[in-house]
Amino acid sequence: MKIIMLGAPGAGKGTQAKKIAEKYGIPHISTGDIFRANIKNGTKLGNKVKTYMDQGLLVPDELVCDLVVDRIQQADCAKGYILDGFPRTIPQAESLDAALKAAGESVDYAIDVNVPDENIVKRMGGRRACVGCGATYHLVYAPTKKEGICDACGGELILRDDDKPETVQKRLDVYHEQTQPLIDYYDKKGILKTVDGSMSMEDVFAAILGILEA
Repeated sequence: MKIIMLGAPGAGKGTQAKKIAEKYGIPHISTGDIFRANIKNGTKLGNKVKTYMDQGLLVPDELVCDLVVDRIQQADCAKGYILDGFPRTIPQAESLDAALKAAGESVDYAIDVNVPDENIVKRMGGRRACVGCGATYHLVYAPTKKEGICDACGGELILRDDDKPETVQKRLDVYHEQTQPLIDYYDKKGILKTVDGSMSMEDVFAAILGILEA
């Protein structure tokens, strides 16, 4: 079962990917995790990634694809995997397809966790992070026992710049520009499945299971 998770920042696709991975015993693979693992282990690809990241540059598509393909060829991916945060662009999707085709494989599902922008802005605007230990909370979904104070260490909670409405909207604009073509790409291939991400976490998960077990 090879799954690609699509969805805007804050849509909850990472949470769903983890739940699917746990249920089916397959790896949840995010590009961030691959980057960190390769850099930490000092691999040849990891050193290349580090060169770009140290300069504040985006890691080129070709290198990202090499890293992902290297990861999905490992033994724990034999039963399948979930890709979260990759591909982000059509060139990345085409490179992935070409690599899989060469191995006689293909993606089974591209699942789009669809949430209206205004819901995401509201959802992310409610996040709070502890300045002390970094623990995260949500004013509505995961509030602290005492308002503005971290349950774990008693530190002060703040609204991170990343979660401010204007920043969130900018990230959403970039996402739509890059990723709408991907949604069309997988739709044409007949593997796109869309779920309503504005439902509760449990209902979204149930909807995804309904697709995977149909």
